[in-house]
Amino acid sequence: MSENVIELSNVSKQFVSTKHEPGWRGAVKGLFTKEKVTKTAVDDVSLAIQKGEIVGYIGSNGAGKSTTIKMMSGILTPTSGNCLVNGLEPYRNRKKNAKNIGVVFGQRTQLWWDLPLSETYTVLKEIYDVSDDDYQERMNFFEEVLGLQEFIHSTVRTLSLGQRMRADLAAALLHNPKVLFLDEPTIGLDVVVKDKIRQAIREINEKYQTTVLLTTHDLNDIEQLCRRIIIIDAGKKIYDSTLEQLKKDHGYRCSILFEWKELPDQTQLELLRNLHEKAVFEELEKGGKVTFSKHELTVAEVIAAVMGILEVKDIQIKETELTDIVKNIYQKGTWQSV
Repeated sequence: MSENVIELSNVSKQFVSTKHEPGWRGAVKGLFTKEKVTKTAVDDVSLAIQKGEIVGYIGSNGAGKSTTIKMMSGILTPTSGNCLVNGLEPYRNRKKNAKNIGVVFGQRTQLWWDLPLSETYTVLKEIYDVSDDDYQERMNFFEEVLGLQEFIHSTVRTLSLGQRMRADLAAALLHNPKVLFLDEPTIGLDVVVKDKIRQAIREINEKYQTTVLLTTHDLNDIEQLCRRIIIIDAGKKIYDSTLEQLKKDHGYRCSILFEWKELPDQTQLELLRNLHEKAVFEELEKGGKVTFSKHELTVAEVIAAVMGILEVKDIQIKETELTDIVKNIYQKGTWQSV
């Protein structure tokens, strides 16, 4: 079994700020009394990620995703609990930890704004003490999977968002880190660039066995890259399992769309409305939709029941999508079945 490269044990992070009351009276009061407000961004989170895993770490805005990554990268210190990355406490061993990790924040860049991209990589090569042979091998690989050659001599400020994100990913991987943290790496990108980024992440993971922790609001990233998903809500971890298991446990709602050969009469419509006590029928313009739980009925049973009432021209089966499952969790603010 692979070793754990990331281990969080009961990690919490709290931020303390001063409460400011509105108006001039509040301003005067603030001169003499300062009320402290404590906000818990990450609340008693424990998790373990093994070498070579690509894990999706998702949650709504403000759930605590970026705060968790900042603790694992050494930017923030946990208020309580233990955090280990490659056996090191990141906030106590920032330099050693930095040599073992790569970080890409989708809304920020680690590149030097006024330098040509080629010079930026040369500077990073020296900072991370990358040998000439390793540097050339990795640059060849990045050219192959990220297509850097078309803009590598351009200054960073002139790059498009898609080019900058590809350049940032290469910069984070230049020293061949054991762990890669990706915080919204595809935000704002077009479909073509997103595909390039995803393909690059897959190939890097396969070639170097790089462990990847990915936060994103684009669930296509999760479906195409991750086998495992961790969901955080209001700072608490509420789900940790495989993507397949998530769909199996909570994606059991199913809808079947029917297109009629001929429109049903009132008797047939009444039979459809009372098709089954565990199914819901909805009339559409040229057909109907039956929604049910696969725990209670099978697709074959529903289709057979409908076709026993009237002739069908076409059938479309719609499983519950990951987007619907996660959207339900975000809206309810807790783990409930969809």
